[in-house]
Amino acid sequence: MAKVSFDESYQLYRRIFTAYLSKYWRKFSISLVAMAVAAATEPAFARLMKPLIDKGFTDQDKTAMILTPLAVMGIFFIRGAASYVNETTSTWLSGTVVEQMRQQMFNKLLRMPVAYYDNHNSGRMISRILFDVTQITDAGFNVITVTVKDGLTIIGLLGLLFYTDWQLTLFCFFTMPFVLVLVRILAKRLRKLNKNNQEQYGEMTQVVTEAVSGQKVVKLFDGYSYETSRFTDFASSIKKNNVRQSGTSSLNSGLSQFLFAMALSCILYFATSRSQASGFTAGDFVSFITAMIMIAQPMKRITNVTQSLQRGLASAESVFEFLDEKEEADDGHAELETITGNISIQNMSFKYPVAEDMALKNISVEIRAGETVALVGSSGSGKTTLANMIPRFYSPTTGVITLDNQDLETIALKSLRKHIALVSQEVVLFNDSVYNNIAYGSNSNFTKEDVYNAAKLANALEFIEQLPNGFDTDIGENGTRLSGGQKQRLAIARALLKNAPILVLDEATSALDNQSEKLVQEALDRLMSNRTTLVIAHRLSTIQHADKIIVMDKGQIIEVGKHDELLANNGHYANLYNIQFRNNGV
Repeated sequence: MAKVSFDESYQLYRRIFTAYLSKYWRKFSISLVAMAVAAATEPAFARLMKPLIDKGFTDQDKTAMILTPLAVMGIFFIRGAASYVNETTSTWLSGTVVEQMRQQMFNKLLRMPVAYYDNHNSGRMISRILFDVTQITDAGFNVITVTVKDGLTIIGLLGLLFYTDWQLTLFCFFTMPFVLVLVRILAKRLRKLNKNNQEQYGEMTQVVTEAVSGQKVVKLFDGYSYETSRFTDFASSIKKNNVRQSGTSSLNSGLSQFLFAMALSCILYFATSRSQASGFTAGDFVSFITAMIMIAQPMKRITNVTQSLQRGLASAESVFEFLDEKEEADDGHAELETITGNISIQNMSFKYPVAEDMALKNISVEIRAGETVALVGSSGSGKTTLANMIPRFYSPTTGVITLDNQDLETIALKSLRKHIALVSQEVVLFNDSVYNNIAYGSNSNFTKEDVYNAAKLANALEFIEQLPNGFDTDIGENGTRLSGGQKQRLAIARALLKNAPILVLDEATSALDNQSEKLVQEALDRLMSNRTTLVIAHRLSTIQHADKIIVMDKGQIIEVGKHDELLANNGHYANLYNIQFRNNGV
């Protein structure tokens, strides 16, 4: 892991504090004060050993024999209370920062361009939100704790050691490395946290995964608010659970130390009633040894803070690099309340950012309102890329696409996409009820009757009513509890409910059995009626009645016409059709 320079470290943590922590400065101040109080109890406890031993063992002072053990108990009680306040406030602060950063990153993720999803691993996108953010706060608050609490503890204990015997203190520093090695070995057992959060993390991963895989549906059906709401619920739940865990753990630790102090106080009380010392007093000796033992742990943490800091800074770089990415360009301001659906593509070419060659080359085509236009060609010919240009998942490298004589680039994305519906071969459904999958995003504004009618028109009502809870039945991850035909009909119902004048259709019947195909095709025919429809055709038998068939090859349009015309031309389309006819017996 590459180290981050001091200036970079300062800028990264300055950004964290100014952007996320500054508004909570009161809680942060309380946490720092609690750290300082907890740190002060360390040398105070070691110093109490001197009056306890000298006055108790040597002078047999009854008052000291009673008050000093009580003072030890008081110190540990104060330490436990201060640690509880520190841990609880620190966890609340770190949890709040995690929640805010995750929320910001998730909102950013939903608004990234399609090209970003194409070029980045989905697992890495998810891990940034789920784990990198946690590492930032863990490392950040660990550094603060070590710097303030452990730093003050070391200063206090060193002051006590030098005050007690400066020569012996200098001598003991030669043995300190051996003590630290021993402490490091013993401290390896102290790493068990956050088991109760596994389920919440799993649920949140589910939401993020669905948002990534279904990002086109989120965009077209304006599901930003819905996805944000789902994500917020789980993020907030994780924060609350972390605070409870930390508070309980800190309380248990404080009580354990307090009980140990009570036992230790009893031992010290009975020991002082039987012993005496002279010269360098026994109290000085015990106080010195106690301080030496107590300084080992904070010094160990000081030596480890650099590794923790670098890990947190590396995560911070990753997170802020993502947050600084450019969102999906939306420079258009035109709002289209209604459209007729005339699409014109003029001399349009497109190249993917990481590709060497053009994916689309000099495309020109006119699509009249209400027409069904099929895109035909072999795999990699550019059919899907061309279809993706209509809802502006990508923007042309050169050329212009217009909708009702309005350049797509000048139309606000939300306004453009509310007029477009998508049904793809790979159906995107969410781990939710049947009803919420149909009434998704902007569709939630429709009435229950509208949803019912859309399901009926999509030939989905029959199987929905047979489900255990009807429209309220949860369908599982991406509709795992439904058949392929049932999933397709839900997607069609969603598009029917939206009632958009433009339909992008990635042929949805190629992987279905005959009965399911018939039901889905009937629903598609209803969906396509009186709409401008762009069909990405895989089986040529399904688009024979299209108003226009565009044949593509290597990113170019090589033939345009109706089915019979293209067969008569005996060109590329006729060759593709004859191959399918021979293979499938059409």
